[in-house]
Amino acid sequence: CSLQAGLAVLLKAERLFHSSYHSQAVHIRPVCRGSHWFAQLPCGGFTDASCLAVSWELRQTLTVVFDFFSSGQGKKDWSLFKMFSRTLTDMCPLASQSKVYVDISPKNKEKELLEVSPPPTSVHEAVVQGERKTYAVYDLLSPSLFNTSRSLNVQLKWKRPQDSSEMPIPTLHAQRYVGGYGLQTGEICTLIYNTHPYRAFPVILLETVPWYLRLYVHTLTIITKGKENKPS
Repeated sequence: CSLQAGLAVLLKAERLFHSSYHSQAVHIRPVCRGSHWFAQLPCGGFTDASCLAVSWELRQTLTVVFDFFSSGQGKKDWSLFKMFSRTLTDMCPLASQSKVYVDISPKNKEKELLEVSPPPTSVHEAVVQGERKTYAVYDLLSPSLFNTSRSLNVQLKWKRPQDSSEMPIPTLHAQRYVGGYGLQTGEICTLIYNTHPYRAFPVILLETVPWYLRLYVHTLTIITKGKENKPS
């Protein structure tokens, strides 16, 4: 469908490059095609005797972050049109699944604090990092979604101002900054925080290094709870 229909309509280069962060990734993995099931193969090899055929799955992802709270004078309202300067106009007829998920999880259990429009086609609940999340789901393949209008502009609005202007901090979050100057004292510092009271989470860290910084493996330092972790 290229940029004519479906979620790809939102991929306007001018808006993506002016976001706070964007990245693209390509994931390739072997999958086993059985007679009645479709499962990922173990990394060690093709050891499942019930595997009838092997295929390769290609998955492309695009991650974009818009910081409207900082750029919008503390306002948390947003919409697809504000972010991408476009709205969803139609589904892609070649897609077998096309959905938009909006996190509407209440803060401090105040469910009446925010609202999304138009009404979602369904609501989905899931546990993410030990916390229960609620998502408004817009199924672009649902015929009723585009019946009233040929344009879908998902919006989230706060019904009343919050008591605090600070954004809620996720359970797992990170901060990064560049310090020092020159090849001798220049450094990248990445701080990863886990505020969960007892649970640990696996973390895969991918750094985007500025072109003017040169990295040396022997200067890598990992500190956890004030103690240095030396690679084995």
